[in-house]
Amino acid sequence: MKIWIDILTPKQVYLFGELSRRLESQGHDVFRTTRKYREVNELLALKGLSADEVGKHGGPTLEGKLTASAQRTLELAKLMSRIKPDVTVSFASPEASRTAIGLAIPGITINDSPHSEIVARLTIPISRVLLTPRIIPDKAWLKLGATPEMIIRYNALDPVAWLRRLTPDPRVLSEFNLDPNKPIVVFRAEEAFASYLADRTSREKSVIIPLINSLLEKARRPIQVVALPRYAEQVPAIRAAFENQIIVPEKVIDGPSLLFFTWVFVGAGGTMTAEAALMGVPTITCFPSSPTLVDEYLIGQGLVWRIVEPERATRKAMQAIENSEEVRREQRARAGAIMSSMQDPIDVIAETVEKFTPPRR
Repeated sequence: MKIWIDILTPKQVYLFGELSRRLESQGHDVFRTTRKYREVNELLALKGLSADEVGKHGGPTLEGKLTASAQRTLELAKLMSRIKPDVTVSFASPEASRTAIGLAIPGITINDSPHSEIVARLTIPISRVLLTPRIIPDKAWLKLGATPEMIIRYNALDPVAWLRRLTPDPRVLSEFNLDPNKPIVVFRAEEAFASYLADRTSREKSVIIPLINSLLEKARRPIQVVALPRYAEQVPAIRAAFENQIIVPEKVIDGPSLLFFTWVFVGAGGTMTAEAALMGVPTITCFPSSPTLVDEYLIGQGLVWRIVEPERATRKAMQAIENSEEVRREQRARAGAIMSSMQDPIDVIAETVEKFTPPRR
């Protein structure tokens, strides 16, 4: 079977990398596409995963998103008319979904983010199947265009798919001269260009800057701080705010490997927050909007603390650092129990994809 997978975000590199390997091991022909987007392009290269680059990220403006999406759909339509895949898989890709239905290709969409309403409305109603974590209720999808019969749920959060296969690479430490025996606090910037955060955040100055500043001012011992921007536009502001006090990588790094050695994680986004929590890293979310359903679940399980005020976040981080052995032991035990109870999402996704195998002629 010929399977087309569209990869648009760093999370999807990890998820669809594992899915690709599973499907290829089962004898399927997997064709991957992506778009011009710094984080994704660099991470694909880092993970040794090939994908045809088609179109580009639309940037922060609505007009830019619309025109880039329209142009990308045209380019994908031409390409897929030649490739002729039997099924397409994407994580709520509007361009892949539109191309698939336009060319009568069965479309499978995966989604754990009903808070991203625009993207959901552009993809779910025209998809054949919606795969989603069980913690997200059907009603969240029904109001966005899903039908009950199209929803397939798996008992897991998406990062389980790659965290169970994780072999941490210690080179991520040597690359930045980090000492794993001294406190490492990692901050992840928000998705400032996302439609669901429009008008809530600065396009350049990240919401993590006040939190980093508070930690540096009030820390009672030397702290190694790493700030991970999402966009090139965020890098100058973060660096200018702290000069040489913190590490701001220019290139994309292997996030899960860094998280393995992290003492405390503070995230303004979704995926790395879930990764850190499921790895048992003491985790604070400062997501600049209402908590997502995934965040609510992790908070309810005691794996994440929701704190947006810089001083409170600093106090919590310092408590976790000062009692690191006890806190990390408790968090890892809690996370391990939750992880062990979850399914492997790749099993469910691959099984669903195989149902679209065309009949033998």
